[in-house]
Amino acid sequence: MPTSETRTQRRAAANRRSVIDAAREIIATHGTEALTLEAVAERADVAIQTIYNRVGGRSALLVAVAELAMEENRAYMDAAYATPGRPEERLLRAAAEYVRFARERPHEFQILANPPHEPETLERIADLTREQNAKLADVFRDGIASGTARADLDPDRLATALWASLNGLLSLTSRTDTLRVDHDELDVLVATFTAAVTDGLRAPTAQ
Repeated sequence: MPTSETRTQRRAAANRRSVIDAAREIIATHGTEALTLEAVAERADVAIQTIYNRVGGRSALLVAVAELAMEENRAYMDAAYATPGRPEERLLRAAAEYVRFARERPHEFQILANPPHEPETLERIADLTREQNAKLADVFRDGIASGTARADLDPDRLATALWASLNGLLSLTSRTDTLRVDHDELDVLVATFTAAVTDGLRAPTAQ
């Protein structure tokens, strides 16, 4: 009996992952507007009822794809935050890993940076983003505590400002007008941005 239950659970988990992967592929190829239960069922080769049973409706699919994207983002970012070093070094590593995530997982980045207009999905992505930004804010708090960072800046607002600024820079590679930049120019812009930020964040005695 335990073996049969374990096999059933494995099959259910595999079905759930194949459904979520199909939804992600559709979003990556055609955008969120193309995501329908019928399209997911066809791509995953399952019945629509299986989608409801394993994941839920369209909103639940979008949330599942967003959570998977955030899990991949977390894998990039957590290593940067966990690596020992001065707050400034950890900040630079975090910025570099965020750029690497956007470059290596462009569709996942777009889901997080420009979430689909589904209330449940928007709220879940906002929660996940706040969770990650809180880790960035903790880096700033460490800098303030060590006397190397300005104490007059609110760490939570600063984390939000830097996250939004990086998203803006990264979005330049997907523009369709003359403001579009290639990856080489993006590297220069990010380096310019991080240099200006780190200099501006240093406490006067740490200049």
